[in-house]
Amino acid sequence: MRVLFALAVLLLSACGFHLAGQAPLPEGLRKVYIDTVTPYKVGEPPLEAQLRAILQRRGAQVLASANDEATTIRLSNLDERREVLSLGTDGKAVEFRVITRVHYEVFRGTQTLILPGDLVASRDYSFEPSQLLAKEAEELRLRSFIQSELAELLMLRLDATLTHPATAAPAVPAGGAPAP
Repeated sequence: MRVLFALAVLLLSACGFHLAGQAPLPEGLRKVYIDTVTPYKVGEPPLEAQLRAILQRRGAQVLASANDEATTIRLSNLDERREVLSLGTDGKAVEFRVITRVHYEVFRGTQTLILPGDLVASRDYSFEPSQLLAKEAEELRLRSFIQSELAELLMLRLDATLTHPATAAPAVPAGGAPAP
């Protein structure tokens, strides 16, 4: 039985299989600066904290300020909102959707490494007015989960684009058109 297990582990490692979070970071993510553009910043947004934690867990050096050697991940237009999905017979909301949207840019110096884009995640939940405190706590948990999910999605996009640049869009000078 041990021999079969050892053989299975050997075969999986030979094909490049890695457990989630264990794959080596692409060279472009070894030194990273996370720039979050928020109009009224009181504390670190949860999305930035989640992204920083993922990068550090995978061995990246997250810098406190930008420099020409570091890849900058700029997060902007962070929009969190709640929409009413359905109303009860009394005209009050009974179901909501929590939506979080973020715009990202990834560049080093004046070269854009990944074309700018948007990520959106949402979750639905039912609302019972008699359980107001529990439902408010549920919404906070959902918002936290969405922030974690967006950070993971961004890391997947960064990994895929920087690890396999031949399948990605061409690098673009900052503020310019794609190079021929």
